[in-house]
Amino acid sequence: MKEKKEGTQTVGAAEGGRRPTGAAPTGRGERGRFSSGRKMEAVLRLLRGEALDALSRELGVGASTLAGWKEAFLTAGQAGLKSREPDPRDEENARLKQLLGDREMRLEIHRQAAKLRGYELPFELGKRK
Repeated sequence: MKEKKEGTQTVGAAEGGRRPTGAAPTGRGERGRFSSGRKMEAVLRLLRGEALDALSRELGVGASTLAGWKEAFLTAGQAGLKSREPDPRDEENARLKQLLGDREMRLEIHRQAAKLRGYELPFELGKRK
């Protein structure tokens, strides 16, 4: 990283410059963007019992933000614990169910139109003679 000299002082990353992306934090309480790893560490600290308000002050992040990270972490973890893997046929089944529902709706519309016009239908759905 380039450094500027102002008088006899050297101004570098530790005095307000930017860190390269992915670089480790230089100290406690450093603000800025949080990587997924840093968010996970914060959430794990919450889950281990650290106080939300103290951790919020230490990290310089709002308590609601930390609570949101925790909720997202737990939701994603719950999805990872599902025992059934998605079946490639699920998508095809959903498409076919939608197609069948569409056909049923069209058939019902035609039945209603025929009834309004006074036509006798050979059978009624769900009724037996």
